[in-house]
Amino acid sequence: MNQEELQVAAFEIILHSGTARTEIHEAFADMREGRFDEAEAKLDHSNEEILEAHHAQTKLLQDYASGVEIKIEIIMVHAQDHLMTTMTLLEVAKEMLVLHRKVG
Repeated sequence: MNQEELQVAAFEIILHSGTARTEIHEAFADMREGRFDEAEAKLDHSNEEILEAHHAQTKLLQDYASGVEIKIEIIMVHAQDHLMTTMTLLEVAKEMLVLHRKVG
């Protein structure tokens, strides 16, 4: 895998996880206002975006497992960090939605 392909994969991960993060923060705002169905829809959409980022990540892992040399650059480290923190934020948001619904 050449440097350009790796950078494209990294930016794809960043793009989709960034979109997911935006949706999650919008869902938090909906939760605060009692718009639980809207919040749930945004969390569902954020999950779809995370899946798209995960597909790019999985392709890299499959290439690596099949013997393709992958030279890791700082942008890939950033992309992985972005994806993992967004996945964690989504899990927290799902739990918060449950709690908001109980209180609200």
